[in-house]
Amino acid sequence: MAGRGVTGALVGFARTLRRAGVEASVERVQAMLAAVDELGVTTARGAYWAGRLTLCGQPDDLPIYDAAFAAYFGDGRAPVHRPRTAHPRPARLSLSLGAIPGADGQDEAENVVALSASAEEVLRHRDVAALTAAERAEVRRMLALLAPGTATRPSRRYRPAPSGRIDPARTVRYLLRHGGEAARLARRERRERPRRLVLLLDVSGSMAQYSDALLRFGHAAVRRRPTQTEVFTLGTRLTRVTRALRHRDPDAALRAAGDAIPDWRGGTRLADSLGAFLDRWGQRGTARGAVVVLGSDGWERGDPAQLAAQVARLSRLAYRLVWVNPHRGKPGYEPVAGGMAAALPYLDDFVAGHSLAALEDLVEVIAAPR
Repeated sequence: MAGRGVTGALVGFARTLRRAGVEASVERVQAMLAAVDELGVTTARGAYWAGRLTLCGQPDDLPIYDAAFAAYFGDGRAPVHRPRTAHPRPARLSLSLGAIPGADGQDEAENVVALSASAEEVLRHRDVAALTAAERAEVRRMLALLAPGTATRPSRRYRPAPSGRIDPARTVRYLLRHGGEAARLARRERRERPRRLVLLLDVSGSMAQYSDALLRFGHAAVRRRPTQTEVFTLGTRLTRVTRALRHRDPDAALRAAGDAIPDWRGGTRLADSLGAFLDRWGQRGTARGAVVVLGSDGWERGDPAQLAAQVARLSRLAYRLVWVNPHRGKPGYEPVAGGMAAALPYLDDFVAGHSLAALEDLVEVIAAPR
């Protein structure tokens, strides 16, 4: 039976894989653990292939699996996928599941994996403002694996279904094919479509330590659904950076966004910026029925009452309004700043955004129905 340390590490990896967009269901995870137990896996090669053969359900999952496996176990280089090779070569890990000596060294293997998983778990909960350069690079790799998705809404289009309303067109076609014999009534149901996701991210000086992580979250969202995601930055003015964040490479996307933002690390006029968004974009449809995420610490130089009025307008348009405040996850924090206190009554969710774990929780918040 696989030891607790190995089991915990593999279950944690499956959770990371689900957040990256692979449907690693409970049944697949159980199949992976059974494979590891049955085959007596003691090497990186065995763990890599046991997971890949059980957790991946379609070809598109393979490159995501490779990248997630490398990032979770500490190696930033994803293994190369060669689907037609007779003897494929799995990833070589710097954290070394590969250092497992054999059946007699199982306890040592469990300790190595458990220590690595513990270090990764600690890093996930660290405040991004307090990370070293190496830790920041690792967190950025894991941020790129996030797959933010929104709750769904009924579409105007229909699809065949075993129950529901009668589909007249398909029923008539069935009758014509069978000589008018009404042996079966075709049914239909509405298709479900993901709601639009709108990110409004504060890039003022007070948010300087968290803007990079929030923009990388925006990049992950844009990469997943380019046509259903909009990203704007707020400061002394409103800037749309959706096009810049469509670059495949996260670092290139952040550089392009930085070039497009004229007020990076400047002042804060949230009410004016939100008013500009609502007048030009929100009222015309961008925010209507959308999941809107506003990332800011709530510091407002202007009148808090004006900010409250703009947030109230936004809440009436949006399906769900989520405010992400990096200070929310810190001990002793209370939303007493003028702008934050004024906006709080109009929010559907008020969440933290100071760490990778907090942003992973944000993925679940925006995907849940209101």
